[in-house]
Amino acid sequence: MKIRSITFFTSANADGKFSNLAQINKAAMLGKQGFNLAGFEVQTTRLATQSFAQYFPDNVKNAVKLAQKMEKDAAREGFSYLSIGPAFPSYDWAFPLIPLLLAGTQNIFCTAVIANLTEGISLPAIKACGKIIAQNTPITPDGFTNLRFAALANVSAHAPFFPAAYHDNEAPGFSLAIECADVAFKAVNDAKSTQECSQAFQSALESAVNTLDPICLEITKKTGLEFLGFDFSPAPFPVDTCSLGGAMEAIGTKLGKYGAVASAALLASVLEKGKWKKVGFNGMMMPVLEDSILARRTEDLSFGIKDLLLYSTMCGTGLDTVPLPGDATAEQLSAVLLDVAAIAIRLNKPLTARLMPIPGKKAGDITSFDFEYFANGRVMNLEAQPLTGVFSGDETFMILPRQFGKEIISPV
Repeated sequence: MKIRSITFFTSANADGKFSNLAQINKAAMLGKQGFNLAGFEVQTTRLATQSFAQYFPDNVKNAVKLAQKMEKDAAREGFSYLSIGPAFPSYDWAFPLIPLLLAGTQNIFCTAVIANLTEGISLPAIKACGKIIAQNTPITPDGFTNLRFAALANVSAHAPFFPAAYHDNEAPGFSLAIECADVAFKAVNDAKSTQECSQAFQSALESAVNTLDPICLEITKKTGLEFLGFDFSPAPFPVDTCSLGGAMEAIGTKLGKYGAVASAALLASVLEKGKWKKVGFNGMMMPVLEDSILARRTEDLSFGIKDLLLYSTMCGTGLDTVPLPGDATAEQLSAVLLDVAAIAIRLNKPLTARLMPIPGKKAGDITSFDFEYFANGRVMNLEAQPLTGVFSGDETFMILPRQFGKEIISPV
């Protein structure tokens, strides 16, 4: 188990200056020291602001210059990556800026909101995001730019995993993104029953909390920064012993086959039972190219995008680092995003979509990324057609969230 990121949340102003930097820098120092001494490697520290649309100029040239300045400032302060938050449907002018901002930077992440519980599902935002992904694709020959963009559905502020992280203009704070697929893998492989599996996984996570939580509270005491919570979504690393896909298969069935949904449900239920302070997803994290077993299953064609969507209904985090054909159209991508949004709202859960068309590649081709956090696999088949009928319009519409055993009041 490692700490993928200590993610700090603060506001930025129209000059791109970050607030509360003295507090944040002190907290980052204390966190790295304290967590490392406790036996937890800190891989990165990251910084996230409120929506860039709230402080960026709508002039393209000036916006790109500001993003570049902020990227340099964040790096100088020791932060590996910077998230400048999401474009919201109410800031429609901000969506076309995103490919330009990403093309002009290397370590900036940003997102766009396609659905939330208060405003519903935005077809214009979904179509804008499909276009953004298509425009991002050729920026680099490997399609890597889309690693830094995701569409958000029902995702609240302060999730520590990127690209989803963003601030909400409240008081500054920090949260922890935990890489713990290895813990799930070990718990499953050592267990002789589903009960042993669940108990071992939960015990390992709660043991980590018992060590980490006092350190977080001490950081708060010394800096005034609020500790916002843990996200124990079992982030993988591309080796088999740190694979959530491998943990699911060890429970009893191959990914893409019947029974895999039950594996996802069993592991997700442990995350829900945990008593730690939660923020972000705390759900099944299945990034295809970051998980060696998931990447391998793309090679033997045993599962597809629909399987990933199905696993997301069991408390997953959505579609993540999904390799797609380079000629995927904005219209096809939008159809996939609509399903992600519908699941997120209907089940009242946070989901993201980070789709990665690969230039020059078609379904079945092998990817060729040279990136520490990626395992190469086959490009997945995109069985999607452009939206038609009422979904071809520009509405924002509501889907009633499912609430078991409760009276539901329809939103106005």
